[in-house]
Amino acid sequence: MEIEVIRSLIHYSLHFVFPGVLAYFLFPKVWKRAWGIMILTMFIDLDHLLATPIFDANRCSINFHPLHSYFAAFIYVIILFIKKTRIIAVGLLFHLITDTLDCLWL
Repeated sequence: MEIEVIRSLIHYSLHFVFPGVLAYFLFPKVWKRAWGIMILTMFIDLDHLLATPIFDANRCSINFHPLHSYFAAFIYVIILFIKKTRIIAVGLLFHLITDTLDCLWL
């Protein structure tokens, strides 16, 4: 059971705390705003509502949920190169990286 607590702590720290570090270094002039935007990219997880059960701790999100698919990741990479959507793209891509690490942990 302890390993699951550690896994959850790492996972949610990467989702909520580390984006602040990314924002601070990648977007130093607007890092607080960038961090907030990256936190808002957590809405990507609304696609979990399409699954049954909605939450399964042992399910890999990558390529299971539509907004966590390889196709979606390709779109996120494209919007990375558009200045107005760059912060959003970084948040979405880092979200996918975090979920991929969680899948590897499984």
